[in-house]
Amino acid sequence: MVEQTTGAGAPPVRWVRDTLPLYAVAAAVTVLVLAPLAAPGYALLYDMVFVPRQPLSWDLVAPAQTLPRAVPMDAVMSVVTQLVPGWAVQRVALGGAVLLAAVGAGRLVPTERLAVRLLAAVAYAWTPYLAERLLIGQWGLLLVYAALPWLVRAALDLRAGRDGALARVVLAAAPAAITPTGGLIALGTVILLVSDGTRLRRSALVVGGVALLNAPWVTAALVTGAGGSSDPAGVAAFAARSENWAGPLVALAGTGGVWSAQATPASRAAPLVPLATLILLILAGVGAGLLRRRLSRGTAVRLAVLAGIAFLLAALGVLPGGAAALRWAVVHLPGAGLLRDGQKFLAPYALLLVVCAALGAERLVARIDREVAGVVLVGLLLLPVAVMPDLAFGGAGRLRPVSYPADWQAVAERVAGEPGEILALPLSAYRAYPWNPGRVVLDPLPRYLPGTVLTDDTLRVGDVAVAGENPRIREVRRVLAEGRPVSATGVRWVVVQHQGPSEVDPATLRDLEVVHEGPFLTLYRNPTVPPESDPPGHGAWAVVMALGAALLMVMAAAISALHRRPTAW
Repeated sequence: MVEQTTGAGAPPVRWVRDTLPLYAVAAAVTVLVLAPLAAPGYALLYDMVFVPRQPLSWDLVAPAQTLPRAVPMDAVMSVVTQLVPGWAVQRVALGGAVLLAAVGAGRLVPTERLAVRLLAAVAYAWTPYLAERLLIGQWGLLLVYAALPWLVRAALDLRAGRDGALARVVLAAAPAAITPTGGLIALGTVILLVSDGTRLRRSALVVGGVALLNAPWVTAALVTGAGGSSDPAGVAAFAARSENWAGPLVALAGTGGVWSAQATPASRAAPLVPLATLILLILAGVGAGLLRRRLSRGTAVRLAVLAGIAFLLAALGVLPGGAAALRWAVVHLPGAGLLRDGQKFLAPYALLLVVCAALGAERLVARIDREVAGVVLVGLLLLPVAVMPDLAFGGAGRLRPVSYPADWQAVAERVAGEPGEILALPLSAYRAYPWNPGRVVLDPLPRYLPGTVLTDDTLRVGDVAVAGENPRIREVRRVLAEGRPVSATGVRWVVVQHQGPSEVDPATLRDLEVVHEGPFLTLYRNPTVPPESDPPGHGAWAVVMALGAALLMVMAAAISALHRRPTAW
């Protein structure tokens, strides 16, 4: 927020003094969090699915029968992994997210004190939000989280009329828009921070540019056959969750509260965690006035409104009347299902909380003896790690790389020669593989195999079964429930995954031909269905056009930024 002079033209001594320590601390935090990724292989945990080479599949670019939750992320991954192996992409994505989150937060704080910047960097890279979204495998949200401080900085520079800020807004919003949730967060951030009644043309241009980044998933949502409604049972299942005695609202106030208990660090249940949250909130309250004075008029209020909306969306499912309103919305308003897991929208709140708390620490140490102040700053710097030590080492070892068995590549090569619809059995959205011990992961087959892979989209949260939206898998489930064989479903291929006690009834597989039989996968061919590849419809091409338009805008912004001297990076 404060204009920096540590870019390419800054004196080397000042760069070493002010900038290098920030990057060094950010790198140290990144290594501490992601240390297990130094081993080879793929870390597969809940929604985190990386494969060696994700195929360029129409169903990944523009899902025909499911809601576009991973648009345009899957399309981007399909293109990138044609050039770079998936294991490398995973490390760049996760490492870049943690590193850039820390650096971005440190540079965003309006202060000249390096220690305060370092405090913000560590605190933002060690929040429960980051830990829980990492452990639930939603790496796309980590990109949003990392991009947010850079986006806020670029938006404030644009309001101040700084050269090149428009291009930087687009470039910062681009990684956020890799998921629908991130795209909405980026769009809301830009609308609130950039909108100016006296400069309507500029405001419309930048808001329109970020809206264009959302065009791929919006277009995909309009053309999918899944409809726009979601199961209202998901409102309670995905609502913010209490992590200790203080309840869900206090968990959210500390940037935690994710719906999955399995994705929550065990340390969040400690009885003193609410006290640490209270300390953080007090520091933020002390620092809020300093933030207001150091920013241009009205800017702090805009940031507070953004954070307030983020917190409200996160808490809606546990507020009086909020759950009922959400249940109505997800049934009657297309796309409202995005709001069921409201905690994922908490990132802007987390950012403002950290920035204000860092400034609160600055005010605190300014009032005490200098020697004591140094000790206090070090203590505050280490407080996030002390309160949540089990984020270290990949969430206390939960993030451990493994290798896909040879079966997977053999099956992928076999089905590539005879395209057709593929059914994954047993029906389950998530898998617990013996070669990925102690962890559950979203079925990787749709991202590993070429073509359309049908997997169960019913999500079980405790005793609650949240229905999916795919009409094709509902049809398959009905055929199997009637006792008819898989061959009657009209799929070309069936892949049976041997993952434990849940096996497939052999009678279900009658009339199928065994093509590959391995220790982990068995591939069957349906001889009654000829090989065929479904041509893309007009809707798929519309999504491709939206992707192309967004890509052209990002490229134009990158070229523009390269031709200007950077002022805010």
